[in-house]
This record gives sequence, C-alpha cells and structure tokens, in this order.
Amino acid sequence: QVQLVESGGGLVQAGGSLRLSCAASGNIFAFDVMGWYRQAPGKQREVVATIMRDRTTYADSVKGRFTISRDNAKNMVYLQMNSLKPEDTAVYYCNLRRDWVDYWGQGTQVTVSS
Repeated sequence: QVQLVESGGGLVQAGGSLRLSCAASGNIFAFDVMGWYRQAPGKQREVVATIMRDRTTYADSVKGRFTISRDNAKNMVYLQMNSLKPEDTAVYYCNLRRDWVDYWGQGTQVTVSS
C-alpha cells in the first residue's frame, strides 16, 4: 500500500510561482509512473504532468511553465509551477501508478488571483 501526501499549495498572484511536493510512504521505483493532476470546481480531474524514469509529459496548457521532477532516493515528486495564471486554480493531486493500480494523495489547493 502506498500513501501520498502533497504539500506546497497556497494563494499566489498571477505571474507568481509555487512548488508542490509529494511525499510517498514506502519506496518509489523508476518504473512507477508519477503524476500531478488537478481538478477545478465544476470540472473533471485532468492530468497536468507525468514522469516515468526521465521521461516527462505535460498538458499543453502548462508546457513551458511547469516542471515535474522526482527524487527516488527521497521518495519525493515535485511540481515547479511558474508564470501561474488564474486558470491554474484547482486542487492538485499527486498520483502514482504501479502495476495498473492508481494511488492518490488527498490534494492541495492552489489559488491564483488576478
């Protein structure tokens, strides 16, 4: 069983930056797909970024602004968010996919004011 705990959310002005962290209980492995998802009020949860080994993917809406990274030795995954926009406001969730099973954190709120 894997448990994920996010931190780093908060309130920031448009154009600002935040760094989200996700701590995993137990070991994470290079072949685990780690990701960040977000869900805005009234909208479906959407993928923001994923990383497996050193391969990353990003939603078009965040390319060039967000960077996902991981530290397997520390069982941590990060999301550096720059040039934040009001439309980035959402609850951000950390995800781990292993053997086709999804694990989720409880989410952290990110609010970007205009």
